[in-house]
Amino acid sequence: MSATVVNPMSYEGKSVVLDVVRRERQAFYDIIDDPDNWTVDTRCEGWQVRDIVGHMIDVTEGYLNRWEKARKGEEAEAVGLQVMGERLNEGALSFRTLSREEAINRLKTASEQMMEIFDNLSEDEWNNFHVTHAFMGPLPAFFYPAFHVMDYGVHTWDMRYGLGDKLATLDETTAGVLIPYMFVLMEYTVDADSAAGLDTVYGIEVSGPWGGRWRVRVADGEWKAEPEEGSFDGCEALFSFNPSDFVLSSFQRYPGGAARGDHRVINRVRNLFFTI
Repeated sequence: MSATVVNPMSYEGKSVVLDVVRRERQAFYDIIDDPDNWTVDTRCEGWQVRDIVGHMIDVTEGYLNRWEKARKGEEAEAVGLQVMGERLNEGALSFRTLSREEAINRLKTASEQMMEIFDNLSEDEWNNFHVTHAFMGPLPAFFYPAFHVMDYGVHTWDMRYGLGDKLATLDETTAGVLIPYMFVLMEYTVDADSAAGLDTVYGIEVSGPWGGRWRVRVADGEWKAEPEEGSFDGCEALFSFNPSDFVLSSFQRYPGGAARGDHRVINRVRNLFFTI
């Protein structure tokens, strides 16, 4: 699928983002609706297809709950990204007690409720209505459709991988919509031990109409990226990706793309982030 390039964080990009959610969700449903796939292992270590469904129940119902709290002006706790992986694993596995039919129906019911909320977001709400994410704290509403692109897009890839399609890629528009969010992900998942003593500047380039070029500075345990319109002079390494590889590498599915430059910097950067 190709679409006009938009800023997925802006209200003008809403229709494109929601179209991607629906398309990726249908691809997700096509897999889980086949009973032969239910207990197939996936790219997510320790998760079968049924556990990815459990994960989607967990996060979607969680979004709905927190959305309701935000509407009522109630406070909601955020526990930080460091424990996100552990908590999400516990949540996903907890739904193994449901039958396949119960799990799928519960997910689809919650998903329809979530999509109705997304469809009805006004421009003001898209930018200014904040909902507290369980791990990231208060976020503007536009983050949540993007989370659904991540949820359905990347986890559909995880299931396809487990089903034997080892060469699967993300659709160009799906990956394109997620590119700016990958920079948020990397900024906030720097592992303190891995970053200790690292002071470097490196470049990232992502091909295609959704891509671009960025200069990254890592110093004092912090990671910051800025758009680069000129050369990569002064960079110690350069990482080049297509959109799918960039997103899947950011989610640590594999160390994709090509890298050149100081091999020590390349190895440090490849292992700079903790897993969520």
